[in-house]
Amino acid sequence: MPERMIQLVVQYDGTDFSGWQVQPATRTVQGVLEDVLGRLGENGVRVTGAGRTDAGVHARGQVAGVDVGGHWTPEKLRRALNQQLPGDVWIAESHEMVPSFHARFSATSRRYRYVVGLRDDSWSPFRRRFVFPWPGSKTLDFGALEWCATATLGMHAFRGFAVKGTAPADDDHRCDVRACEWTDEGGDLVFTVEANRFLHHMVRFLVGTMVDVAAGRRVRDEFAALLTASENDKVSAPAPASGLSLERVNYPTDLYIKA
Repeated sequence: MPERMIQLVVQYDGTDFSGWQVQPATRTVQGVLEDVLGRLGENGVRVTGAGRTDAGVHARGQVAGVDVGGHWTPEKLRRALNQQLPGDVWIAESHEMVPSFHARFSATSRRYRYVVGLRDDSWSPFRRRFVFPWPGSKTLDFGALEWCATATLGMHAFRGFAVKGTAPADDDHRCDVRACEWTDEGGDLVFTVEANRFLHHMVRFLVGTMVDVAAGRRVRDEFAALLTASENDKVSAPAPASGLSLERVNYPTDLYIKA
């Protein structure tokens, strides 16, 4: 029976993972998925992710593509995986895709969410895995956060907000930021950003630097200068991984095979 290309929408608590990508002798999300697929008879199947989340980063809408046997329907595979996956990984959706679908290269945009917890219960063990509990006594200037978000919109070369070597030397490091905003959600400050692509640590560097501006440790002109910088030597430390989640990955509708 011919193989099927199935898209899996994966949710995970990244706290106890060494990131998405398979690595020797460490627990990763990709590795766990491939192990369970092997137990389901799909030995050697490679799981291709839309992006490589770092250690401690979470996902509500990571996307993975898998080529599996034709006897699997999307829903049958989703149920079988969820029966055997550990409690910190869950398949939220599954869809049959055209054979040419690629979880990474077919994506048109990705959306991330970062939560800075200002409430006292941000330090609770039930919340701190998923937020950055703000340790400072100084109130953050929400207007400064909004200013930084607006400045980030549009096309920029994000060398100043990325790990050096995150892309090949001949890559222009340009990303098209299509949505970027801070909101106050019940005492939590939530940063939402969507772009055609992201560089390594880019969201966490953005948040870390924006928060420094909002705390009065840096000025707005320094943030603006980083948007045109050729090096990352002036960027603030990246915000902790715990507050970051990959929320959604978007694809052209014609890649989906309708049931």
